[in-house]
Amino acid sequence: MSDGLDVIIVDDEPSLCEVIAETIRRFYTWGDIITFTKADEAISYCLGRDAGIAIFIIDVFLGEKSGFSFLDAIEKKFPTAHQDTIMITGYASDDVVDMCVASDVHHLLEKPIKPYELQLAVRALVAKYMKFAKKLLRDPAFAEIVAKF
Repeated sequence: MSDGLDVIIVDDEPSLCEVIAETIRRFYTWGDIITFTKADEAISYCLGRDAGIAIFIIDVFLGEKSGFSFLDAIEKKFPTAHQDTIMITGYASDDVVDMCVASDVHHLLEKPIKPYELQLAVRALVAKYMKFAKKLLRDPAFAEIVAKF
């Protein structure tokens, strides 16, 4: 586990999981990139970590589980997991879109994933935390309030 903002990828297709990881490695420097092809292994890994934040790239359908049930399973350790997720799917049906909206997932990409789409989605999530970190550094009073949480 790094001290940075890790990217956790969960997709039951090993080749797609590796392609996503390789694409992200080309531009991502803020943390480790960790891949899983089995949802249960990913859940165990996430629950074994300290509570915190990460960027999640999750397939909607993970064999017998869904990406949404994965997020529900880890939300006690990662309270912002839903908002910090890029959900991927073979077809963004109305049902999939509705599930994303209901689950507070703001990023949805269809396969085949274009590298620039993935990069922009990851960078959007990183930017949120970079702006927050800058605010903490520039505003000591705000940092004190946050530290109490």
